[in-house]
Amino acid sequence: MRKGESKPIPPGYRLKFLGFMLRDTYGRQITDLRASVTDRCNFRCIYCRAAEPENYQPPEHLLTFPELLRLCDILGRLGLRKIRITGGEPLVRPGVEDFVARLVALGRYQDIALTTNGLALAEKAATLKAAGLQRVNVSLDSLRAERFDAITRTRGVLPRVLAGIEAAQAAGLHPVKVNVVIVRGFNDDEIVDFACFARERGLILRFIEFMPLDADHIWDRSRVLPAAEIQRRLEDAGLPLEPLPRNYASETALRYRFADNGAGEVGLVAPVSEPFCGKCSRIRLTADGKIRTCLFSQLDHDLRGRLRGGASDADIAAEVERIIETKEDGHHINDPDFTPPNRTMVFIGG
Repeated sequence: MRKGESKPIPPGYRLKFLGFMLRDTYGRQITDLRASVTDRCNFRCIYCRAAEPENYQPPEHLLTFPELLRLCDILGRLGLRKIRITGGEPLVRPGVEDFVARLVALGRYQDIALTTNGLALAEKAATLKAAGLQRVNVSLDSLRAERFDAITRTRGVLPRVLAGIEAAQAAGLHPVKVNVVIVRGFNDDEIVDFACFARERGLILRFIEFMPLDADHIWDRSRVLPAAEIQRRLEDAGLPLEPLPRNYASETALRYRFADNGAGEVGLVAPVSEPFCGKCSRIRLTADGKIRTCLFSQLDHDLRGRLRGGASDADIAAEVERIIETKEDGHHINDPDFTPPNRTMVFIGG
């Protein structure tokens, strides 16, 4: 058995649904949903999208908000309790605030969050909070304006993203998490700067290892900075960390506080160097209505066709149960024959 994989449970185990625990064939309870509302994005981050002209799907291929809401309701009845709205960039889709309010009104989910690049967050944070959103994750991969432009292939927008983080805190979205994808030789010289940024503002800062999800295929193992090395660099810079307990068993980040009790928190997400597949509780719903059982899946499982073909809620629930039974034991990034997924991050949903 490879590091991070799950141990199969005995044959013949039946999944439980409609208000009970939903488990895969490795005994992992499935409680978390990443739901993408769009494949559009106003950034072209180098670890996500290609630099070529737009290659989005036709609008009619994407789920409508009522279709998304119906699927989220069914999945909630199957036992999923945490949902994070993703994209693309979810805030570029008109009506996302109303979708949040309707999602909250379902009463199915205990934790409702949203991942954003922050560009429109300053204008929308208060409205999202009023709609019932609880927290946000903001992607921010450099604190240096020119480098930020290079990573995102934009120009001069870093101040707007920083203003969005401040607005989210002011609106009462809590916690505000800042996600940083660290690429060796590109932005790893900002690790200490980011930690200080989190301390000064009372943020949860999460360093994420670079994963093979980029459209330009620049990923290779030499560009991955392991989480353990990130921790060493912080401690060598006079920022020792103390471990914090996990909030829940399937949490992806190794959590730390600053040893001097400074504000803020650091999380290390290490899918490459320390896989956590054995405790995975997530599935993903793409904007075009596909279920993905792993970020690195080679297969999509279509629900859009069933929705539009007149399937009942019970039919869709049964199909989801079948899909969960196919959930992979792990992502196999470290296998010699690893093949990247057939979709890049912008089309999968962050």
